[in-house]
Amino acid sequence: MIHVCSLARLNDTVAATGARHVVSLLGTEDNLMRPPGITPRNHLWLQLHDINEPRDGHVHPAGEHVDRLIGFVKRWERASPLVIHCYAGVSRSTAAAFVAVCTLSPDGSEASIARALRRASPTATPNLRIVALADDKLGRNGRMVDAIAAIGQGVLAEAAPFRLDLRGH
Repeated sequence: MIHVCSLARLNDTVAATGARHVVSLLGTEDNLMRPPGITPRNHLWLQLHDINEPRDGHVHPAGEHVDRLIGFVKRWERASPLVIHCYAGVSRSTAAAFVAVCTLSPDGSEASIARALRRASPTATPNLRIVALADDKLGRNGRMVDAIAAIGQGVLAEAAPFRLDLRGH
């Protein structure tokens, strides 16, 4: 099971779910204390900003970020939940959750996974740069990008933590 939340809800989400693996997607200026119970080996911290185009003073999502995410997700043994978070729980984290499910469901329907994401979170607005990089690396031939475009932008509201099931896609 994958749980998605904001930085403000990270420790509570880890504690409530019993997660032992965490993916953090935060800017270089954000401070992060690893949640109790999460070992350094089970924590992936990707330092990147929520942007789709390069911008001075910001870290643009790049192929190496997505490679590290895919590798981490593949090593996750799934004995306990995975928590993925960014600052607001809306864009980078939802993109990473979508990428994670697509990675772990190589024959799964991208459209079905995107619809499950939308049902789980009305605020989800996955970062298109992260999705496009993963689409290329996973050989999905644009289907991941198309699936996220089809669900559209999420509603503008505070993101609530949610979970995304790995089955049935």
